[in-house]
Amino acid sequence: MSCQYEITQQTALPVNQQLPESLTWLQEELSTVISDNLFRPVRIRSGRQLSTVTLNGLPLINFGANDYLGYAGDARLVRASAKGACAEGAGAGASPLVSGHSNLHDTLGKSLSLLLGTDDSLIFPSGYAANTATIACLAGPGDLIVSDAHNHASIIDGCRLSQADVRIYPHRNVTAAAKILQTIPARRRLIVTDSLFSMDGTIAPLADLAQLAHDTQSMLLVDEAHATGLFGAHGSGLIEAADIASSVAVRIGTLSKALGSAGGFVSGHHTLIEFLRHRARSWMFSTAHPPASAAVAIESINLIDKEPFRRQKLAERAFQFRKKLTDHKINIGDAEAHIVPVFLKTPQETVEIAASLARDGFFVPAIRPPSVPRNSSLLRISLSYIHTQDTMNALSDSIINFVGMRHE
Repeated sequence: MSCQYEITQQTALPVNQQLPESLTWLQEELSTVISDNLFRPVRIRSGRQLSTVTLNGLPLINFGANDYLGYAGDARLVRASAKGACAEGAGAGASPLVSGHSNLHDTLGKSLSLLLGTDDSLIFPSGYAANTATIACLAGPGDLIVSDAHNHASIIDGCRLSQADVRIYPHRNVTAAAKILQTIPARRRLIVTDSLFSMDGTIAPLADLAQLAHDTQSMLLVDEAHATGLFGAHGSGLIEAADIASSVAVRIGTLSKALGSAGGFVSGHHTLIEFLRHRARSWMFSTAHPPASAAVAIESINLIDKEPFRRQKLAERAFQFRKKLTDHKINIGDAEAHIVPVFLKTPQETVEIAASLARDGFFVPAIRPPSVPRNSSLLRISLSYIHTQDTMNALSDSIINFVGMRHE
């Protein structure tokens, strides 16, 4: 079904295209971005987020989305969105503490808690907002935050907002984290990690971090953004898979990836959630996220329970995909899940190979600084249940061809 919207307003203010003098310095900054091969244009997608998408008018097999279970474009979730909007309105219309917390938001909180095995859950406008607010609430001046070097930008910004003493430990190095915790005095201690890291596809050593949190009387916060719905017997995430639920003080996640919706959440003990209701600024002072998005997330959680084969098939296909690349000496680092990086030497090389893949019919994003550290660039392949093994094989063949030619 085609759904085209047009601008129909009859009047418009005249456009001033003169760059204000106070902003002329931006031109030089943008010129540097372009010359360093770091410019990233916004692509316009037409239609739903499916295995094949149309970007800027060009149909491409989509390996750039985080729609890991293929629910974002699923007709059942589209219907849930429409039904939710009809029931509760197009927008929430107020912050949650005023009148924006709808029946759908309340049901979603309960549904998430059932999935995760937690006492209570709080729904945020985004996963980013959930991280920044929660971390800033749990730590402050006089406290110590120990954070993995590869944690997401939202975690980094939450640490900055907290004004706590923030120490970064080398990626997945629990020994280094322990040394920091054992040598730096603090009122309270918070260990923060992603469970599945979004750029390199590695998994945090959660069991070891849980033990460290216990040994040092630290709070452990785990962001399951890329793992919710994808790991564990019930699909709740890597915390379940590692069997450390009782050791995790704070669980954070998103509704926008495997769940195919929008928004974020914090889940844990009722006392934690009640505290955040009174302190989390991005929850208190933002309009609640759209009720239709809550309806979509409720439906996707139901489907995760009914359709475990999706995560199982994705895991099997992702394993075969990674194996084929490593068998052909393609550098994917220590990736061990459905996020598969191909590490390359320069931003220019990364952009050029991404363009070659597009000519073969594949969209694979070229990831460059500041999304990754300076002097590093990669292709990030996001695998989904809706990619067939044949499609994954075709992509791996193209990668082996283009990367192999350059690195012979």
